[in-house]
Amino acid sequence: MNKNNTAVRLFLPLSLGMLGCLQPAFADIKLYDKDDTTFSTDGYFNTFYVNSDVNREGETLDRRQSRVKMGFLPNYIGFNFGKKVDDLTLGGRSSFWVTINDGEQDGTSTAIDVRQFYGTVASDWGEVLIGKDFGLFARSNIFLDELLAGFGNASDTLGLVDGKGVSFGNIGTGYPYPFPTSQITYRNNNLVDGLRIAVGLMDPIDTNQIDKDASNGLDDKAYQDNPRYESEVSYQFDLSGAQIYSWVNGAYQTSKNTNDQVEDVTSKGLGYGVQAKFGGFSLTGSGFAAKGINPFFTNNAGEAALRNVDSRGVLLQGSYSWGKNRLALSAGKTEDDGNGLGTPADYSTKGIAYFRTINDNLKLVAEYNLYQIDGRDGSTLSEDTDTLALGAVLNW
Repeated sequence: MNKNNTAVRLFLPLSLGMLGCLQPAFADIKLYDKDDTTFSTDGYFNTFYVNSDVNREGETLDRRQSRVKMGFLPNYIGFNFGKKVDDLTLGGRSSFWVTINDGEQDGTSTAIDVRQFYGTVASDWGEVLIGKDFGLFARSNIFLDELLAGFGNASDTLGLVDGKGVSFGNIGTGYPYPFPTSQITYRNNNLVDGLRIAVGLMDPIDTNQIDKDASNGLDDKAYQDNPRYESEVSYQFDLSGAQIYSWVNGAYQTSKNTNDQVEDVTSKGLGYGVQAKFGGFSLTGSGFAAKGINPFFTNNAGEAALRNVDSRGVLLQGSYSWGKNRLALSAGKTEDDGNGLGTPADYSTKGIAYFRTINDNLKLVAEYNLYQIDGRDGSTLSEDTDTLALGAVLNW
């Protein structure tokens, strides 16, 4: 199908270092600590044996494919800087993400993908971040995913089974990916104990471009006369022995066009969720609702010609940890009215994962995932892919 071929062209390049984890380093190594100045490094390595059973519309693409590749998170190395100057705390982070897979046609094709490169200035009044970092909309939705260190969605329609990069985890089946972007973001972590607020000005994106596959001959230029606004409010508290983390985040932007025949697109999204931990149990429920936003990527990667149509998703997860073991269950679904692949469709995943901690730096993972696409309104867009992933994660 033409839509599927288009999806492969869009998603294969994007999977090259798709996702980075904004959470602080697992256990960074101090390289310098003197005169109120620190410099440290952290890293993450993971590799999975993957076996996917693909079943798509027709029979020409049905197959069982074996791979050795990365999981949901790519491999990375990060560097952190900190310095105390009078009543200001200066900081910075750069992280470099790489794929471990090469292409059959282009030989060595591993590449460095910079997902974070920012500085911070902090004091009693809060913190200002300047540079490139992950967005705020859908931020906690993805960083609190119970399968973040696992594998997840390996859609063949999206080019992930044979792709050179990562899988998609629950991207597109519960939340969109908060793509890194240049930004100016203010955070106040001192309003009330446990209450945190972040507001940011983001580099805007083109959303109302003319469909590149259409030969309508219009001469146009998409533009934005205001930046993209994003924010997140989170609140952490204890309740009857349980640790509760709750959040709400959002985004708003309007994209216009110099050709008055092209409709303005107002992109707006709302993300939300709550996570409760008690004893060895963890329960997480999150979701989003959006209009005029790509249901896979918050920055409209691939530059699809978006419309003012809706998408919505929900992700429900639970896990239990005992000793050095953790078992996680996950079910997610995104309903898109046509901004993702150009036709209304529902995308869903169900997964179970077992994590075995060997020591503070090494973890083993076994995961089974069922991914499904159901095209709506008579569409022939469909897919059922079952994936078994066995891997190891090494970090410092």
